[in-house]
This record gives sequence, structure tokens and C-alpha cells, in this order.
Amino acid sequence: MLACCTYHGKKCRAAADVLLLFFLISTFFLGSSACSGGNCQLLDSCSLPTDCGPGLYCGNCPASGKTEPTCTRGQAIQPTSIIAGLPFNKYSWLVTHNSFSIVDAPPLTGIQRMTSYNQEDSVTNQLRNGVRGLMLDMYDFNNDIWLCHSMRGQCYDFTAFEPAINTLKEVETFLSENPLEIVTIIIEDYVHTPKGLTKLFTDAGLLNYWFPVSNMPTKGEDWPTVTDMVAENHRLLVFTSDASKEASEGIAYQWRFMLENEPGDPGIVQGSCPNRKESQPLNSRSASLFLQNYFPTFPVEYESCKENSAALVGMIGTCYKAAGNVMPNFLAVNFYMRNDGEGVFDALDRMNGFTLCGCTTVSACQEVVWSGSTVNWIHGIWWRMA
Repeated sequence: MLACCTYHGKKCRAAADVLLLFFLISTFFLGSSACSGGNCQLLDSCSLPTDCGPGLYCGNCPASGKTEPTCTRGQAIQPTSIIAGLPFNKYSWLVTHNSFSIVDAPPLTGIQRMTSYNQEDSVTNQLRNGVRGLMLDMYDFNNDIWLCHSMRGQCYDFTAFEPAINTLKEVETFLSENPLEIVTIIIEDYVHTPKGLTKLFTDAGLLNYWFPVSNMPTKGEDWPTVTDMVAENHRLLVFTSDASKEASEGIAYQWRFMLENEPGDPGIVQGSCPNRKESQPLNSRSASLFLQNYFPTFPVEYESCKENSAALVGMIGTCYKAAGNVMPNFLAVNFYMRNDGEGVFDALDRMNGFTLCGCTTVSACQEVVWSGSTVNWIHGIWWRMA
């Protein structure tokens, strides 16, 4: 039986047990036989999608030299399922960058699309797999509001994906079917139609879940607890890049409530985590939410499995330190399911375990009362185990 250590009222797996677990896993893989029919476990060899167990899929990562397909993680553990009732800003959540920019999405304009892609599955599937934040680029287009992966604030036939309401209805369906879940939408906003976003979210049925901007903390205070947010049905947070929309439509201006590092290539340079120019410095205490961007300027589907693995954990540590020892609340990535084993899902487990209970993974946390302070002695361990 694995022992637990207790410190300052919090529990975690003892370091010795990590070594024991490593020994048991090694023994298992050395002695395991071929598996199939949904019985294959994490990192087992597989040949068919149906070989892997729940929450896993059969894939490989040639960019990391792993050409043989194995069962890799495809779902996130929701931290609120382990420790519930804390302020919203005490958790870390998975975000998909350009959630709508999906490989093989049909060209609804009838024109062959000419743009880059960032994800591989539907928004509905992203949410089912544990994604809780969506980055959406919204434009005026064809007398409507569309999702486009475009440039210079203009949507074109060859950069358009779909009317934004289609994706928002997927979000509404998910929130309706999952009454304990909270979703964040971050809009890169090129909509100039007066009250255009208000009409869009109203037509999608999402005002029923709206978190009022008047209830958002503006001086770095804690957010309401997730329990209270669920009880009040304030389960949709929406932020815009257009500062004017806060006064005109009641949509929160992102950088009044959120700190953010540089997106694109500057956000993946090991050892460096500069703030985005619109954001306050990352170590500012003026905002209580922190978004870490982790994706290259030009996405390469083939390379993402390598990007989303060991290098990602190192960059989380860099940005944690740049933010004055504050863990990101949102982790935004491309091709979130691509990894060489556990990828972004393992990174989120580490982030939440570290913040919530001073543990090396969230699954080691026990249901305890949060004291409002971090277990200082564990600070170095999380990074050494990365």
C-alpha cells in the first residue's frame, strides 16, 4: 500500500513511493504480453484504435523517434473532481489555441481554404476530452459573425471556417449536458457590428450561463469558488481583446483580468517567458488569472507531439518563475492530443497537483481543506521530477 506524507494539513505521495511505482511499471512492461480489444494500457504497443483502454488512443511520435504506435493519453483529469470548492483561479485548465481551426474542416464558402491549422477534432470532442478553454477568432463576414483564421482584421473566403454560432451551440450543448463544468471562451475580436456579440451569444442560448463582468475581481483578488459558480449557473467566462466591448456589451476585456505571456515563437523559447505587450508584467498582482501560451507561430502537426511533451514541462516551470511563483491558470496549446506518452495531460496533472496539494501530480491529492498558502518545501521537487 502506498504511504502518504502529511505537511501543513496537505497530503501527497512520499518520494519513496515514486521509486516504487517506477519499479512496478518497469516490471509490468518487461513482463507484459500483447494486448488488444480495449485492454491496452498507457504506453502499451497497439495496432488499432480499439486496442487502447478508456481515455487513451493509439498513436506515435516520429518527431521524437517513436515510430511504433503506443497507447497515449487523450483525456484530462478535471482537478475539481479531486479537490472541489476552491476559488476558480486556484486551478489550471487546458485551452486549445484556435479551437475552431480544425484539420479537414469542410470549406463552407465553397472556396479551398488557404490557412494554417491548429487542432484535429471537433470542439465537442475537445470539451469531452477535458478542454475547458477555447480561443476563438471572430470576424464580421457574409453579414454574420464567422470564425476565421485570417490576417489584418479581415476574413476572406479562403480563411473562413464556419459561422461562430455553430461552435457556440456546441458549447451550449456541453454546458447543458454537464451541469458541473465551467468553460472559458477567449475571443480575438474583429467584430464591429454594434451589439453583434451580444446577439450571437443570445442566439446560441449562452446567456443562461454567463458570468457577469461585474462579479469579476479587478484587483487580483480570488475569484468565487467553483462551487458557487456552479450553484449560480455562472459557468461561462467570456473575454474579448476589444476593450470597448466591456462597456458596450458587458464582455470582459481580457487584459484587465488576465496576465498573458507572448504567443507564438517567443512563448516557446526555453528559459524565457516575456509578457504579451497588451498584458501587465507576469509578476503583477493586478490580475488573478494567468494564461500561458505554448505554441509556435507556424503550427506543424507532425512536430506537435514532441513540442507537447518534455519541452512543455520545462516552459511551465520558466513561466511559473517569471510570474513570481504563480502557476498558470490556462495552458493554451496546438494539437492538444498529440504527445509522446502523456503530453499536456500530464503537464496539467503536475500543475494542479503542485498548486492544490504540493504533490507531484493531482491524482496524489486527497480531499483536504485549502489553507491559502503553498507548501514551500515542495517547490523544487515538482521541477526536478519534470
